[in-house]
Amino acid sequence: MADINLQAVHDLLVEVAFEAGQMIMAANTAKIKTDTKASDVDIVTETDRAVEAHVSARLRAAYPTFPFVGEETYIPGQTTITPAPTFIVDPIDGTTNFVHGFPAACISLGLAVDRVPAVGVVYNPFQDILYTAIKGKGAYMQRNASLPEGKGRGERVRLGENLTPLGDLRSALVGIEWGSQRDGPNYKVKVETFRKLAAAREDGGGMVGGLRSLGSAALNLCACAAGQLDMYWEGGCYAWDVTAGWCILNEAGGKVVGGNPGVWKPELTERIYLAVRGASAGQKELIEEFWGVIGDGRLEYKH
Repeated sequence: MADINLQAVHDLLVEVAFEAGQMIMAANTAKIKTDTKASDVDIVTETDRAVEAHVSARLRAAYPTFPFVGEETYIPGQTTITPAPTFIVDPIDGTTNFVHGFPAACISLGLAVDRVPAVGVVYNPFQDILYTAIKGKGAYMQRNASLPEGKGRGERVRLGENLTPLGDLRSALVGIEWGSQRDGPNYKVKVETFRKLAAAREDGGGMVGGLRSLGSAALNLCACAAGQLDMYWEGGCYAWDVTAGWCILNEAGGKVVGGNPGVWKPELTERIYLAVRGASAGQKELIEEFWGVIGDGRLEYKH
């Protein structure tokens, strides 16, 4: 990694994120063409494909030797993530939100080296919020990020400072997602875990402080990085959903562990994740308490 200028990669990804954001905001969702992939709720639009094509062209021109892995060009059974420096991109994370005009959709741009997130840029053009990180150099959030300096652009705030301790599940705000798979064993594990998280302790539940669904893995991870969520549990997403946000969360003092109990060091392609915000104390205890709610349940997804 020493011979890669990660700052230069970061700066290019920020530039490309703003370009993609303009494309997303220019789309007329009332007229946009949509299709489905794995299920009726797994939506893809012509804007997803156009944004990925633009991003791919920009990144390949600047770094022609770096492999590119994007959601819309992924081929099951063929596309792999190697140890080589690799761009891992979701052109619109939160497509269902995007087509409804619900302001929780983003572009997620990551660089992985040795299959480890090294640079992360997540940009929500609806709210003009930019999250960025470089491995070893911290994570940042900026509001009104696309506005000119001195004309409303927000302060670039470092994430992960002044960390507070975590309590137990009763005080935790937890991000969850139903996902696009709505049947089978994985769905049953999710539903039972959601039920147990919400249930009163007298009924064997966690009596969790609150459950939230943002509809975007990248934004859930960034919310943990910003301390807006205490935890986030997900099964079924892919590397392009999490690479950028994972880097941002790591640099904000947070952790990503396995979404199944006992997995402390998940692979980038694990597809099953549990994230916890940065904290001065209590991360390990809260992770283990969450795993205890899952119990004997196991999520299983093909890579």
